[in-house]
Amino acid sequence: MSLDRVFLVDSDVFITAKNLYYPFDICPGFWKSLLHHHGAGRVYSIDRVRGELLVGRETEDLVQWVKGEVPQSFFLPVDTGEVADAYTNIMMWVHGQERFFDHAKAKFATGADGWLVAYAWVHGAMVVTNEQSAPESRKDVKLPDLCAQFGVRRKNTFAMLRELNVQFDWTGGG
Repeated sequence: MSLDRVFLVDSDVFITAKNLYYPFDICPGFWKSLLHHHGAGRVYSIDRVRGELLVGRETEDLVQWVKGEVPQSFFLPVDTGEVADAYTNIMMWVHGQERFFDHAKAKFATGADGWLVAYAWVHGAMVVTNEQSAPESRKDVKLPDLCAQFGVRRKNTFAMLRELNVQFDWTGGG
């Protein structure tokens, strides 16, 4: 299955949106647009990202949104043979890189980034992240650099919104 017109959203996109650009009380349209474009088959994430998002407090807006409004189909399962094989290749590459400190490799192994890239690599999807490339980083495996290494396309949140023709228009108020 090719998902070449599909965006796979990283956890940092949700967290940054909630904390900085699109808080739920100021810009509910952002969150509604994600659900709308998911319904149109364009925006997804993976189950490992869902797990990262649910680490927050039960009273937090983002946790409530994920549990209460996001359909289960939004978070694609990564437990397929092809994706697991791709993830193994990614892990072997990361662990073979002498530039990364051991704690960077261990942290990477527990996160969703490797799975996100594996899924995108297998299915031809595009990763959406706000992380910045840092190819010389020793203490972190950066998602953009991992995407580049494995030929996975990536965009930031704003580029995704533009491609989806999302607009947040003011409708009035006090």
